[in-house]
Amino acid sequence: MKRIALLGMPNTGKSTLFNRMTGGAARVGNWPGITVELLSGKILLGGDMVEIIDLPGIYDLHGFSDDEQVVRHFLHDNVPDLALVILNATQIERQMSLLLQLKQLNMNVVVLLNMSDEARKYGITINSEKMSEMLGLPIYLLSGKYGAGYQDALQAVTKALRYPTPGMAEQLRSQLEQDEHIESEMARVLHHAVQVPAQMPEHLTDKLDRVMLHPWLGLPVFFGIMYLVFQGIFLLGQPLQGWVAEALSWLRSAAMEPAVAGTPPWLSGLLLDGIYNGVATVAAFVPIIVLFFLFMAMVEDSGYLSRAAFLMDALMAKMGLDGRGFVMLLMGFGCNVPALMGTRVMRSRSLRLLTMLVIPFSLCSARLQVFVFISAALFSPQHAPLVLFSLYLFSFAAAILTALLFRSKFQSSEPFVLELPPYRFPTLRQMLLRGWIEVRHFLSRATQFIIAGVVLVWLLTNLPSSAVAGGPDTLAGMIGTALHPIFAPIGINEQLTIALIFGFVAKEIVIGSLAVIYGLSGDALSGALGMQLDWVQAYSFMLFTLVYTPCLSSIATLRTEAKDIGYTLFTLGWSLLLAWSLSFVFYQSARALGY
Repeated sequence: MKRIALLGMPNTGKSTLFNRMTGGAARVGNWPGITVELLSGKILLGGDMVEIIDLPGIYDLHGFSDDEQVVRHFLHDNVPDLALVILNATQIERQMSLLLQLKQLNMNVVVLLNMSDEARKYGITINSEKMSEMLGLPIYLLSGKYGAGYQDALQAVTKALRYPTPGMAEQLRSQLEQDEHIESEMARVLHHAVQVPAQMPEHLTDKLDRVMLHPWLGLPVFFGIMYLVFQGIFLLGQPLQGWVAEALSWLRSAAMEPAVAGTPPWLSGLLLDGIYNGVATVAAFVPIIVLFFLFMAMVEDSGYLSRAAFLMDALMAKMGLDGRGFVMLLMGFGCNVPALMGTRVMRSRSLRLLTMLVIPFSLCSARLQVFVFISAALFSPQHAPLVLFSLYLFSFAAAILTALLFRSKFQSSEPFVLELPPYRFPTLRQMLLRGWIEVRHFLSRATQFIIAGVVLVWLLTNLPSSAVAGGPDTLAGMIGTALHPIFAPIGINEQLTIALIFGFVAKEIVIGSLAVIYGLSGDALSGALGMQLDWVQAYSFMLFTLVYTPCLSSIATLRTEAKDIGYTLFTLGWSLLLAWSLSFVFYQSARALGY
């Protein structure tokens, strides 16, 4: 199978093009010569199946960041049949040097000048035919966002794959000779093929940034936007979640119960009260997951996330971090795993370790399911969005506190460099594709962890067979009783304790576990929790769930990225201690005030 590598600097639209080409049907895989996983997808081109690998964005092929080393090692040990180089047409003067470095590797190369629509708005004219003639490479203008030029690019890629790759040169010239050659060739190409106006016209981006990056207004605007995002997720997602839950409840009574009517009681209990209730309760949150990533796609792809990093850099610097750390925290709202992997762009190991220490406090989408469910069960529709927003603020507070406490242990002097791309509103196709990718990831996790988790919970709550299901004499009851002295001071009962234990594997299992423990799902489970818990207990439980150990996937990623088992154990221990302490202070304070 032939292989195409996507190469380019960060913020060139490389991921957008990858998603368009693969349709979101991507997977992660290991490759010889590198210790991290890369995203890849298979597509049909010219009658042949071709694999596309999305390599990390890099600024310089000879840099020393982890991402740059990953790209170098990949190209050395896994020579692609074609290098598809993506450049930002609005920044062609800055991006040409990377292209010329890649050209010297003696690979098959096709160049796509992405964001050509934005370049035209800025008055930048690029003669792609002239540039192609001068460089001896096929070069095409493209708008990855809208798809303009996409078919021409695919035809060029298909044509280039017909010819065998020459193979990388065994040894590149010295760095000094390369730089001299690249500078002269870059100046020659830009002079003959690119026209940039002497003064760039004022763009909507400049007008918006006067408000978005204002020294006093910037941060209130940011928190206002994030509050509206969470408010929208809850208000739109809760009715959708209810409809899905009702449909799954109808499916149980209309199809599942008659189907297992003749089976032994233990088997029907396992299938219905165990697997079906647990998975159905978690599956009801799919609409909220989709909405979350649709909203976050708008925030991230619009270019506003970079502004948020810029605004927060001064504050983050006081904590020993930088604006990139804030971006990673925001990425962690979706999933901690890619956020942890994203720290590779940091060259300082100390800065990386401190950033990875705070990322697991991000309120990821898996925790979001737990909080939406419990907020809807214990709080009014008016108060639930505020409760959800407060948990996001606690998420930031836990990260800030951790950074302040440990900044002296992980000191770094690495400078902060950030690109501010122009504002872009993502297309509906981009947002839907992003949502679909995350739903596929969610469903994949369901098959791997959630089913196994709820089955194990059912066994613990039903064994030994002589005990009453869910009672204190079951294995789950014994575990809950043994741990009760630890969790009683923070208002967490035995049933919630069992759910927390399984949440260590994957936070999605928490709600599925409660469905199995109580033998209920949907509104019935919400009602049971509402009857058993008051709002102080519920909020204490959510605080603990927010801060305590991340899921097993995040822990594995943390271990891989840090390459230090001691650091990984320290991270887990600190998160458990902080979670218990925060919940203890809140719960005991609320009780002392008479709540």
